[in-house]
Amino acid sequence: MDNDDRPIGRLLTRREALALLGAGGAALACGGLRAHAADAKPELKSACIVKPEQTEGPYFMEAKLNRSDIRTDPLDGQRREGVPLVLALRVTTVAAGSCSPIAGAVVDLWQCDATGAYSDVRDARFNTVGKRFLRGYQVADGEGRVRFTTIYPGSYPGRAVHIHFKVRVKSATKNHEFVSQLYFDDALTDRVHAQPPYAGRGPRVRNSEDGLYRRGGRELTLAVAEAKEGYAAAFDVGMRLT
Repeated sequence: MDNDDRPIGRLLTRREALALLGAGGAALACGGLRAHAADAKPELKSACIVKPEQTEGPYFMEAKLNRSDIRTDPLDGQRREGVPLVLALRVTTVAAGSCSPIAGAVVDLWQCDATGAYSDVRDARFNTVGKRFLRGYQVADGEGRVRFTTIYPGSYPGRAVHIHFKVRVKSATKNHEFVSQLYFDDALTDRVHAQPPYAGRGPRVRNSEDGLYRRGGRELTLAVAEAKEGYAAAFDVGMRLT
């Protein structure tokens, strides 16, 4: 049996979600899908493990948008429709069996919207040139943490559902860069994509059918918890700065 689509991450139980959030656990509830995801404050478990690097893809751009909420287009203020997702990342350096937070790391995030469209792209299916929705970066705080408010991604043709991220770190002697992608449990995506504005857009590529996912995707699959509106997830990014 092909188990390539079995994720390391999964939808958490209420007890596990509260443990993930720690002291902020009261802000996360495993209730309905329609409350306020921005209230969720995910805290990451300590797990500084270097994750697989994956391709940047064709749609990265230097949007130069330092912001936490990446759902809107800064030119017209229009917000992309979709189920809210709060994503917290922690960037650490891995050396000699221990890890330390990387303050000042620059973390870029970019993804498609609920219809599968990326911003500032001329594609056979869409033309979004000049738009800047679902793009942005954050600078890691003293604990190496960044936090984005986005939407659950839609389905892009030929790919499993995913989010791109890039981490850039400047040291005294060298600039370091790490690029990869984050994935979702297929069963959870089935639930999300069964509702508007995702529904009715045809079949999508599942994790086991995605060649990139088969090359390390299970280690990059998010553990997602239901928030008061939408979802929240947290992920550790370990880097070797050598």
